[in-house]
Amino acid sequence: MERTWAYVRPVSMHHKGAGTGWQLFIPWSVPKRHFRVIFWSSDGVKIFAWKAVQKGLLGVSCPRGKTGRSSMRYQEGRREFLASLGALAAAAAMPEALLAGRERLYPPADLSYFDTPLSPAPFEIHLGYAAITWGGNDRQAIEDISAVGFHGIQVRSNGVEEFGSGAALREVLDKHQLKMVALSSGNISLDPAAESEQLAKHVENAKFLRDAGGLYLQIIDERPKGRDVTAADYKRLGYLLTELGKRVADVGVQLGYHNHMGAMGETPDGVEQIIAAADPRYLKLELDVAHYFQGGGDPAHAIAQYSDRLLFLHLKDVEKLPATAGAKDSYRFVELGRGSVNLPAVLDALRKINFRGWGIVELDAVPDKSRTPKESAIINKKYVEETLGLTV
Repeated sequence: MERTWAYVRPVSMHHKGAGTGWQLFIPWSVPKRHFRVIFWSSDGVKIFAWKAVQKGLLGVSCPRGKTGRSSMRYQEGRREFLASLGALAAAAAMPEALLAGRERLYPPADLSYFDTPLSPAPFEIHLGYAAITWGGNDRQAIEDISAVGFHGIQVRSNGVEEFGSGAALREVLDKHQLKMVALSSGNISLDPAAESEQLAKHVENAKFLRDAGGLYLQIIDERPKGRDVTAADYKRLGYLLTELGKRVADVGVQLGYHNHMGAMGETPDGVEQIIAAADPRYLKLELDVAHYFQGGGDPAHAIAQYSDRLLFLHLKDVEKLPATAGAKDSYRFVELGRGSVNLPAVLDALRKINFRGWGIVELDAVPDKSRTPKESAIINKKYVEETLGLTV
């Protein structure tokens, strides 16, 4: 009897602090409780049907792929694949008595190991720095961020034109021992007339990000002008973010929604409605702790609330400005520890949820014009290491 093959594919787990994981696809009609992952490694994974394996009647395994490759090649055709799934479903649905009377094809398997849940991985945060402070001079940002000692970087979409290709950017980053963590891809509008064009633009940015070795595509919404936000607006944005998330996932990166002042996600309530409106499989939260604070929220509470949707963070600080006639803003972003955000509480909240991923230190512009972006980065690094106790 030939073995029956289930369909599995490798998926990136770098955002969880791991390497490559595996995703199993089975028909909705088959109860998921009949399946257990028995073995996994960098080059293969075995999937068994619970009841069938107990009786030694059925074994299902994935053909071995090449280590480190993002796809697998299969010898089976579509017809054989569908027939295999049918056999798997039928075996899983068989009554115990019927299974007991069948001849064993495989020895019984002891699955008691899986009665004990695995302990969650410990807290681990990797620190990067955002190039926005350098005002579009990304090559100088790369030079300075690397010199200060950070190991990751977030670049804005102007880098797409400056470097021409993700591969070209990756070559520069590799020379400076920097990891491309995220790309700021710009905004997404609710305007139906702009949907096709803007989705295509962001997908192209996602390809650039992938080729640069990056992980996350940042997106911000455009708040409707001249009117209040409605429930229909949140629903529309949820659809757009889900659709974009699907498309960039096909490219090989993840979509993160950036809460932002002046956007629909300015307030905690706005963030909550946006996250609820989008499919959790395709949209995660990129929490900017300073924007969340300025919008009236507690970022430590947000970390707990969105622990299952938290992709990565912007570690940032903000201070209120004195009210003066003609002032454009009532706040400005400052170096870490010089504003009002309770950053130690943010770190404690991350530890409580065992967060594993990236935190990008961001400063939109140098608040004291006598300093350079590099000098501000040095101030931020000192705060991260001496006050927060983290290692850059």
